[in-house]
Amino acid sequence: MSLSGVEPAAGRGSDVEIAALSLILMHGPVSRTDLAARLSLSPSTMTRAVKPLLDRELVHETADSFEGPGRPSRPLVGTPGRRRYIGAKLTGEQVFAVATDMLANEVASTTRELASHEPRAVADAVADTVRELAGRHGLDGVGVALGGSTVDGRSIDRAPFLGWRDVPLADLLEERVDAPVIIDNDLAALTAGEHWFGLGRGLRDFAVVTIGAGIGLGLVHDDTVVRTRDVGLGPAGHIPVEPFGARCSLGHRGCASAVIAIPALEAQASVALHRPVRFEELLEWARVGDPACVDIVNTAARATGRLVALVANLAMVEVVVLSGEGLALLDVAEPQMREQLAADRDPEAHELDIRLDRGGFPLWARGAATIAIQSSLRRLLTEPASSPD
Repeated sequence: MSLSGVEPAAGRGSDVEIAALSLILMHGPVSRTDLAARLSLSPSTMTRAVKPLLDRELVHETADSFEGPGRPSRPLVGTPGRRRYIGAKLTGEQVFAVATDMLANEVASTTRELASHEPRAVADAVADTVRELAGRHGLDGVGVALGGSTVDGRSIDRAPFLGWRDVPLADLLEERVDAPVIIDNDLAALTAGEHWFGLGRGLRDFAVVTIGAGIGLGLVHDDTVVRTRDVGLGPAGHIPVEPFGARCSLGHRGCASAVIAIPALEAQASVALHRPVRFEELLEWARVGDPACVDIVNTAARATGRLVALVANLAMVEVVVLSGEGLALLDVAEPQMREQLAADRDPEAHELDIRLDRGGFPLWARGAATIAIQSSLRRLLTEPASSPD
C-alpha cells in the first residue's frame, strides 16, 4: 500500500503490471497470493494486473496447483515465447553476440572481429551481428555490455579498452538496426543476468565475483542490481588480498588484480619459467606439481578466498556467485580457496553458499540480453496484443 492508503491502479502498461511481470520472471513459479503480498496489493487488484500478462502470453500458469487460503490456484511463470532479444558483449578485439528468447535462453550466437575502435566502425560490427542473428524474426530489443560506464544507458562515458569517452553508442546503433538499444557496464549486465535468469535467480540479495582479465564485483540488494558511477573502474580489483604480493599497474601492492587476474598470473609464471606462459599451461604445470607454478596458483586461490570473505563480510550476503574464465584456477586449488575463506570468516558465521557459474564467455552476452529484456517490459504491455512473427 502507498502512504496515502490508496493502491496503485492496474492498467495497460502500468507500474503494477510491470512490477508483477518482473517478479514472475525473477522468482517464478509464484502464486498470485505471493505476488499480492510482495507488492502490497489486494487480491482483486492483483487479478486485474495479471490478466493482461496472461492475455499477451508473457506468462502462463504451471500445471501444479498451489494450495492456500481460498480455492487452489496455479503458480505463474514466464513464457519464453517467440520474442527475440540480442545481447552483445564488446571487448577491445571483438563483438560476441547471442540471440535469446524472453527468458534469456540462448538460441544462436556469432562473433565479429573489430578492425577499428572508431565508434562508427564498432557500431557497424555490432549491427552486423544483430542482422545476422535476427534473421527473419522480429526483434524486441538489443543490449550492449562493455567494460566502461554509462549513466543514461545510451552514451558511453568511458570505455578504456576501446579508448572511448562520451560516445553515443545507442544512437549509432539505432541508426543501423530496427530495434531499441540499451547500453550497460558488462559487470552490471552480467549481475542482472545472474539475478533474473542465472544462479542468483530467486534471491533478493547476493554478490557476483568475476575472475578473468580483471577482477569484478557485482551486488544485488533487495532485488536490485547496485549500480554506481565507478562500476566501470573495477574498484574490486584494487582490494588488497596479499600483503607481500606484486604491484598492479597503479602501484597497489598485493591487490586482487595483481595476484588473481589472469594477466598477472601469466606474468608471474613467465618470470618463474623464464619464457612466456599462458594461463592454461600454468594450471597444467601446477597440476603435475611444478613447485613454482604450485606456489603461484595456491597463492592466487588463497587470495580468492580472502576476496570472497571480504565481500561477504562487508556486503553481508549469504550467497556469492563466482564466474569468469579464471574459475579454472579452482579446478587445481579449490581447497586452498575454501580454507582461506573459512579462516577469514567468524567461526560462528553462517556457511557461505558459493555458486560456481562455468557458463564461460557467453554469460556476458546473455547479461546484455537480460538488460534488453528488462528495458522492454513496458513496451510489451502497451504494444498491440497480436503475437510477433
